[in-house]
Amino acid sequence: MDNYNNDYITEKLENAKVGIAGLGGLGSNVAVSLARMGIGSLVLVDFDKVDKSNLNRQQYFLRHIGMYKTEALKEVLYDINSEINLESKNVYIHEENIEELFGDVDIIVEAFDKAESKAILVNTVLFKMAHKPIVASSGMAGYFSSNSIQTRKVRENFYLAGDEFSDIDLGYKPLAPRVNIVANHQANMVLRLILGEKEV
Repeated sequence: MDNYNNDYITEKLENAKVGIAGLGGLGSNVAVSLARMGIGSLVLVDFDKVDKSNLNRQQYFLRHIGMYKTEALKEVLYDINSEINLESKNVYIHEENIEELFGDVDIIVEAFDKAESKAILVNTVLFKMAHKPIVASSGMAGYFSSNSIQTRKVRENFYLAGDEFSDIDLGYKPLAPRVNIVANHQANMVLRLILGEKEV
């Protein structure tokens, strides 16, 4: 890590633009970590509203219930970092709008709950936006050992965080500790990519 100095890290973060697809347990926590690190710009994309059931793992508060997640998260992030540049898009992500939504970001974070949505985003990015890194997730629910969570390089520009087995679709309950661990694995992978580091 030859370039490990504070000025270098600060400059790289300030000039980076990251897109986050989904602002639930993963996406809201990734966004908070990136904001705390000093990321320059975030593109926040989700169509959902904050529900009371979200509060067990997502970066929202009682006052946000009923608000669109895009607007609620902007409020949280500006409280953390008033200089961050936030672009919010309150839309449903589907195969036809992915390139338009994330065309100008440096890195994409996949932060969906459903396996089908994850697959659509990842496959679209890999085949239509192959030059753009994507950091995805698989397996973060339940209360299994934290040590089963890892980040690995699946292929060029495709990184995967999680334990790869404890999916919500299998009935495991998503809880704050492991969801947050995976989210921070994703945030750390984003940081490493911004700084030119890559998993092997």
